[in-house]
Amino acid sequence: MLLVVDVGNTQTHFGVFVDAGEELSEHWRFATVRESTGDELGAALSNLLALRGLAFTDVRGSIVSSTVPQLSEQWTLMSERYLDQRMLVVGPEIRTGMPIRMDNPREVGADRLVNAVAAYERVKDACVVVDFGTAITYDAVSAAGEYLGGIITPGAEISIDALYERAAKLPKVELAAPRSLIGKSTVDAIRSGIVYGFAGQVDGIVRRLREELGPDTRVIATGGLAGLLVPFVRETIDEVDDLLTLIGLRLIWERNQP
Repeated sequence: MLLVVDVGNTQTHFGVFVDAGEELSEHWRFATVRESTGDELGAALSNLLALRGLAFTDVRGSIVSSTVPQLSEQWTLMSERYLDQRMLVVGPEIRTGMPIRMDNPREVGADRLVNAVAAYERVKDACVVVDFGTAITYDAVSAAGEYLGGIITPGAEISIDALYERAAKLPKVELAAPRSLIGKSTVDAIRSGIVYGFAGQVDGIVRRLREELGPDTRVIATGGLAGLLVPFVRETIDEVDDLLTLIGLRLIWERNQP
């Protein structure tokens, strides 16, 4: 069984592939707590595996990508102590099979590179991954399978927090689908502005990316907020895959086996 872990700034998404199959057998999400210790991560993982009749002894390999450096260390400590193995960490020295055409390849976020690898493996052509997380990231891959770079914008939840903190009369609003385009209350107006605003941003940026990469460039959406925001994007998203990062982690793990 292969354990794959994607640690984001807001959520941690992880799952298991059983018997080296290509299908993810089970996956879970929980809030990312930066102060978590390896022991706490081990306890959470053990409990979740047990709910599916699995155990630590079933794990034969593991890999993590993380945007929170201190948690990379805690996950590797957990793996050494409870799985009795060294966890593979996505970083500059790892083999991905994808050339990086950035000024400084070390700047590329681990999760973004993992997404790009998974997307190109699927389409075998030019593609873009739009990841709806704490930030919204756009990652471009050439038809030859090269990571070209990307675009980073503040995410929807960050924008809601900024409105609340900087505008004295505006309430804190939970992110949800708006009832209509024209809000009939302040809460509805904020939700409409956030959701339709980001949907319009995605349409505009993807259209420009297709002007550079080609009109048939396939666009795959992923991330914790994709399910909420993508339905309001007009025609620029071809596919939504909530599991894209975990699939990419499996691919990279396989490429680093002897």
